Amino acid sequence: MNSTAKPTPPPTVFSPVQLGALTLPNRILMAPLTRCRAEAGNVPGPLNAEYYGQRASAGLIIAEATSVSPRGFGYPNTPGIFTEAQVAGWKLVTNRVHAAGGRMFLQLWHVGRISHPSYQPNGDLPIAPSAIVARGKVFTGTAMADYVTPRALELSEIPAIIEEYRHGARLAREAGFDGVEIHNANGYLLDQFLRDGTNTRTDRYGGSVANRARLSLEVTEAVVSVWGADRVGIRLSPGGVFNDMQDSNPLETFGHLLRELSPMGLAYAHITRVTAQDIAHGARDGVGPKELRSQFRGPVITAGGFGLKSGNQALAEGWADAIAYGVPFLANPDLPKRFKTGAPLNSPDESTFYAPGAKGYTDYPAL
Repeated sequence: MNSTAKPTPPPTVFSPVQLGALTLPNRILMAPLTRCRAEAGNVPGPLNAEYYGQRASAGLIIAEATSVSPRGFGYPNTPGIFTEAQVAGWKLVTNRVHAAGGRMFLQLWHVGRISHPSYQPNGDLPIAPSAIVARGKVFTGTAMADYVTPRALELSEIPAIIEEYRHGARLAREAGFDGVEIHNANGYLLDQFLRDGTNTRTDRYGGSVANRARLSLEVTEAVVSVWGADRVGIRLSPGGVFNDMQDSNPLETFGHLLRELSPMGLAYAHITRVTAQDIAHGARDGVGPKELRSQFRGPVITAGGFGLKSGNQALAEGWADAIAYGVPFLANPDLPKRFKTGAPLNSPDESTFYAPGAKGYTDYPAL
């Protein structure tokens, strides 16, 4: 008798997946979402623990961007990971998520030039690879103000920046996370070094693609030295223009970085896709995970306006291994269950995205 083996069906968002050291029960990940609800001292509190605990059915929660340095802030009431009080606050969160059966990575962040003296120690200028001002406005905590021209980092200062990421990674371990994601996207410090629109340096951190990618790779090596590569991910936004970003050849730039990262054996690369909103703001389509998938040997997470159907399509086409959902998870704490049962989704209240308190944060109903 001849039997023909049935082809293996493609994975769906409900399929388990291995990301580095973690076996996830589904591929519906919670994207990192800035919510501006940390307590005094940039410390997470019980409200943050409740919010993340409600969303523990995600295959993996990637916590909101969290500053590794007192100089790394550019928004009000965002969390940090450089003091013992912040570690204690994050322990409340990870304990709640783990008690609910979830897994959680912390996103390590430094905003670089996307800041203002009102956020900086001693009212200093924000730091950046080069003294190039970002177009746009920043909320200082009391009013909207133009971004200021940042101060270009001296070559001698860069090792200390790398150490801030290493220290943040170490404290994330103390706080009970399952791993960390390096925020190398969205126009913040590492992205500023990587792209030639914001990096005009002439030393070993500027000029060629290899030089501009150097800080990203050195930070990744530092974080891997703490966690091991199989508990470290990295987020990239190759087509993004948020925070006044551009690069003359993003496929070359990000392709180089992904090829250099591949031998490290990271848990994943989190590569955002270009959305219609990005294109309306000047982004170029054709620069995203689909085009860059072949440059990275490990698992790829993608994000950017996905629903259930489009998420499954990306998995079936093979250019992503998991989907990170942002606003849908914000408004639907039980998003995997709603997807599975076909239940309607809650509507997000945009007026509460960055507002203080429980409203629009922990009060979205579950089924």
